[in-house]
Amino acid sequence: MDRTGVVYILTNPSFPEYVKIGYADDIDKRLQQLNRSECIPFAFRVYATYEVNSRLSDLKIHSIIDKLNPNLRSIDNFNGKQRIREFYAMSAEDAYSILEAIAEIHGCADKLKLAAMDEAEKQAEETAQEIDAEHKERQSPFRFSMCGIQKGEQIEYANNEEIKCTVVDDRTVNYLGKSYSLSALAQLLLGSKYPVAGPRSFKYKGEWLNDVRHKLDGPSLSCSP
Repeated sequence: MDRTGVVYILTNPSFPEYVKIGYADDIDKRLQQLNRSECIPFAFRVYATYEVNSRLSDLKIHSIIDKLNPNLRSIDNFNGKQRIREFYAMSAEDAYSILEAIAEIHGCADKLKLAAMDEAEKQAEETAQEIDAEHKERQSPFRFSMCGIQKGEQIEYANNEEIKCTVVDDRTVNYLGKSYSLSALAQLLLGSKYPVAGPRSFKYKGEWLNDVRHKLDGPSLSCSP
């Protein structure tokens, strides 16, 4: 028996390259089920919903997307069995455009709702982006030559610009008579137990090291706060 439910688009900062597209009789209950797991760092949030009268509506949408591009669907093998998921490697905006087109074709544009992001969700997304940026920084070792900074020049600690250190060579600085990598010094100054992306903690002539680096590297996403 058909009943009213919603086809949903969910996003999760844990894997920003994917969206989850599915069906739920009760979207709030579905969110509670998904967010019960402690294996995912961040919670799912509703990006958009499309009110429908058939439980199979999401399967029809899956079929449309799969025909447009069969490589978008998340498919893997586990214990010899193929697992086909409701996750698609696409932006939430692109997923929404598909639902929007379907809604307009059926004259049901009023059934499509874009959800507003609350403050907690915004904070989670910002935190996830920060973590991703730090990870990328660690994968791409920093060198002062990337910023055109020469031996003997000074840089300042962003949290307290009275704290300065002197560039020793392409990878190390001198602080209070000892040599450190930027990451090691940032970890020391922050009092952190965990590794820190050093270039995110220092400035050169008042400008974030990452911003200086990206200017010389060409267009890129800035990782400064």
